[in-house]
Amino acid sequence: MAKQKKMVEAITSMDEDFAKWYTDVVKKAELTDYSSVKGCMIIRPYGYAIWENIQKDLDERFKKTGHENVYMPLLIPESLLQKEKDHVEGFAPEVA
Repeated sequence: MAKQKKMVEAITSMDEDFAKWYTDVVKKAELTDYSSVKGCMIIRPYGYAIWENIQKDLDERFKKTGHENVYMPLLIPESLLQKEKDHVEGFAPEVA
């Protein structure tokens, strides 16, 4: 019981910082881990199982409405980000 209480204390309050709360919960549940690549996370087995269930459910919903799935690029060439920098004020062309 003491361990559970300590674990809860280590989680940021939702009211205080929702994004930090979400990250704390996902990390404490061991759904993800940080990667050595900046901006990337490793999806652990239980997290991936949740992701597969979400995909399955959404796939069924999409197909019922006649829509098709599509994948967008995960990695974008730096040259395209540099090009975007010239068109969008304040755009930071950062890559992994």
